Amino acid sequence: MGVEGCTKCIKYMLFFFNFIFWLAGCVILGVSLWLRHDNKTSSLLELTYEGTEAPTTFYISIYILIAVGAVMMFVGFLGCYGAIQESQCLLGTFFACLVILFACEVAAGIWGFMHKDKISKELITFYDSVYDRGNLLTTDSEQRQAATAVLKVFHETLNCCGKGSIISGATMWFSDTCPQDKKTSDNCHAKIKELFSEKIYLIGIAALVVAIIMIFEMIFSMVLCCGIRNSPVY
Repeated sequence: MGVEGCTKCIKYMLFFFNFIFWLAGCVILGVSLWLRHDNKTSSLLELTYEGTEAPTTFYISIYILIAVGAVMMFVGFLGCYGAIQESQCLLGTFFACLVILFACEVAAGIWGFMHKDKISKELITFYDSVYDRGNLLTTDSEQRQAATAVLKVFHETLNCCGKGSIISGATMWFSDTCPQDKKTSDNCHAKIKELFSEKIYLIGIAALVVAIIMIFEMIFSMVLCCGIRNSPVY
């Protein structure tokens, strides 16, 4: 015989929320892997030009998300098992893991908010450096051809062309790398910002949902743990 009454209801609610938490971990892991292997981001962030690589800040964030998703799956399973078994030890461990995860998520959220524009700015700086250096090189040089190849990936991936709204005659050297309908509009700065803003927005929504679930789980786990301790059976 285990807990009864309201505490028993809390037990099954905790199991339900933990199952949702485990599913959320699966979703975060899946989304993180998708973001890591997304054709648009991968094709841009794996570019190199004269030994200079595209910024890796975005990938670092993705690797952290992959780790968080895996830990969430483990913690969710631990919570489900602890709730069903009515184990104070497992529930206490589960609560401690939740507190650590919640603190890490808050810290990551603050860091992300403070650096939300850093990723796009770094990639824009990389694009501009290739654009400007290629514009100064001679027509038949290998460096010019390398710059053209890098810019072509940017232009085809983002469906954009150049740094400004109009391509001047001085920069027409790479116009053949642009989509045919984009030679006079849609600058790449705006497209780069748009690309990463969409992905950061998606990550933010997922983090908010997980944080709300974690708060409920911490409350339910403590209530259930207290109920088990006060149960006459234990």
